[in-house]
Amino acid sequence: MGSFFAGIKAGTLSGILYLGGMAAFNAVLLYTLKPDVLTVIQQSYSLTCAPVASVNATSVEDCFASVVAVDVPYLAFVGFFVALLYSGLFGRYYDSLPMKSSTLKGETIAAVVGVNLVIFGFAGFFFNSEAALATGGFLVAWTIVFGYLLGRLYKKYTRVVEFQSQDPDSLKVVVDGRDFTGKSRTFALTSSHNVRADVSDDASFKEWEPTGGIKIEDPRSFESLMEVNGDGVLTGRVGKKY
Repeated sequence: MGSFFAGIKAGTLSGILYLGGMAAFNAVLLYTLKPDVLTVIQQSYSLTCAPVASVNATSVEDCFASVVAVDVPYLAFVGFFVALLYSGLFGRYYDSLPMKSSTLKGETIAAVVGVNLVIFGFAGFFFNSEAALATGGFLVAWTIVFGYLLGRLYKKYTRVVEFQSQDPDSLKVVVDGRDFTGKSRTFALTSSHNVRADVSDDASFKEWEPTGGIKIEDPRSFESLMEVNGDGVLTGRVGKKY
């Protein structure tokens, strides 16, 4: 478990930089290799260039302009939503990923995003060997940067809470319907969650004992709201019935 919302938030900022940088690189690459691009356009003019609302592509030069003005932003726009989708999944399943550091987890998801962009044709332009080499090299390096930022930003927007029970056999700590007794989980900063003490028949609930950045709305109630303002530990205390 993790925070889907925090993943989306981290993915929005890092994704804008990621796809914005790729769009800028693709535009520079097209102008740098313009003679080759024009040759490709001439060879497949009817397939490469169709009139669009903003550019009346009646010549090869007009077609080139439409590729830069329309195709490049389109690739970045769709690619951004691909990155955003995986960023949300990254947040949702953050605690399930086997890597220990947030940076390595971010790099793993970034690699998945990069592969998807290549498979579905949103990574850039590979019209000749020079373009393929330049685009491939930039994509690898820029994806590493994206993964680093994604992991760091996610950690910035979340906090880790550990759930303990004074007697795990008598009291289970249930958060948002899931048993987290003896586990640590990641939550979005300033988020609120339902916490409930599942107590055995021969025991009675005493209180919640929060430490660190954890606040409990009613520490004496077996079911209450937990607010996450920082890393911390929440302990459920229980007594035996006589």
